[in-house]
Amino acid sequence: MHELTGGCHCGNIAVLYRTKVAPEDASPRACQCSFCRKHNTAAVSDNSGDLTISVTDGGKLSRYQFGFGTCDFLVCRDCGVYVAAFVGEPDDTAGYATLMTFSLDERARYPHPGPSDYADEDADGRRARRRKVWTPARLIIG
Repeated sequence: MHELTGGCHCGNIAVLYRTKVAPEDASPRACQCSFCRKHNTAAVSDNSGDLTISVTDGGKLSRYQFGFGTCDFLVCRDCGVYVAAFVGEPDDTAGYATLMTFSLDERARYPHPGPSDYADEDADGRRARRRKVWTPARLIIG
């Protein structure tokens, strides 16, 4: 199991990513939606891995939504770094996430992302895909 750390630039959001996939063997995705294009994303996930997202100051966490509103794009309000997209279960502390490789300390180990287009999915299709391929995740605030 590979254990990778990282987070936003100012340190308010920290991540611990455990994955069976070595960074060099990963296939980062560059989502083609308008939000991800503006952030030049390179997303990774491992449905047999584990991701912990820890936020020191919840007031400095932006949980941006658009489109169908089916996930939260976690962005630090202080430094502006987009760290992950998160879909919470009813208690909102556990769910699924996709992680931005550029927020990892060892980001240089990852290959360049390939384009992924999800424009043809409806809201239910997005939820189903994310539960199938995104990483089981915990969101800890405060």
